[in-house]
Amino acid sequence: MNLLPDDLVALAERVVRENAAAGRTIALAESCTGGLVAAALTEVAGSSAVLDRGFVTYSNESKHEVLGIPMDIIDTFGAVSIACVWAMAQGALTRSRADVAVAISGIAGPAGGSDQKPVGTVVFARAVRGEIEEDAVAEERWFEDGGRAAVRYEAALVALELLLP
Repeated sequence: MNLLPDDLVALAERVVRENAAAGRTIALAESCTGGLVAAALTEVAGSSAVLDRGFVTYSNESKHEVLGIPMDIIDTFGAVSIACVWAMAQGALTRSRADVAVAISGIAGPAGGSDQKPVGTVVFARAVRGEIEEDAVAEERWFEDGGRAAVRYEAALVALELLLP
């Protein structure tokens, strides 16, 4: 029995297997997913060979204090922005021994959305140690508002996909 949905765990198994084969370690900087990606990875036996650490930085203050995100990025662009998740991914790399970091921030709902960033807006970034900025991945996605759990689940799937070598 898995604690989490089977497809989430299956993808996490693939992430662990492929990153172990590549000799890569992972760090996570999660906000709206609240540790769900780390939970999926730790459902997999042997994940300790791949998962270095995870940071759950839900508040703006924790993003600043734990990951070193400059408050001017959050004040100017918001916590749900490409600029913020890029800085989160960089902060996770800087504060870990991982080879790759993925960051997630979004609006899971039911409140908190706006016309510019409706509920279901989630931003992602992946940073790889030693790669130049031009090779980085940063994107914004919108998931249909099927409820808070659905947005968090879809965001976790995307984050895991970003962790595939």
